[in-house]
Amino acid sequence: MGKLLNEDQIAARLESALYSAGRPLTIEELIKAAGTESRQKTLAVLESIIKKMKNTFKAIEIVTLPDGSYVFQLKPEYSSSVRKYASKPLLSRATQKTLSYIALEQPISSKQLLEVRGSGVYGQLKELRQLNFIEHQTVGRLRIYSTTEKFQKYFGIEGDVNALKQKLFKKIRK
Repeated sequence: MGKLLNEDQIAARLESALYSAGRPLTIEELIKAAGTESRQKTLAVLESIIKKMKNTFKAIEIVTLPDGSYVFQLKPEYSSSVRKYASKPLLSRATQKTLSYIALEQPISSKQLLEVRGSGVYGQLKELRQLNFIEHQTVGRLRIYSTTEKFQKYFGIEGDVNALKQKLFKKIRK
């Protein structure tokens, strides 16, 4: 049996995993990163880190996403002011456009997406599903896509789909 880690060591491991991942991590991944082999201990240290961050940092946070994963991120209200400093976006420009189109037109069929966005849309849809930003229902032979709660939380969008569409229409008109 290896040596027991103290709380500071566990916290350092969790912080480094969340910071370097650049994507949401599941609790299972965080338990492994923490080296605790304990869900309860990992969650306790994680909650402590989240509290400390709220008291210390103004623009960054650790957020629990609807699927139960955790992400280290810039608070949404600061993203536009620092975009020019970001190295590599989470999504390619084409995938961003597809996601925007889904958000605006949802619910939308795979056939409509193919017509508007072209054959590259299939890879983009796969990527967006892996990130859990979109979901689909199968109706006959068609898939009908819409955004997820995780999409809304990740991008700092509050309210229902209609409120989202109104926000998007306002931005388009500017």
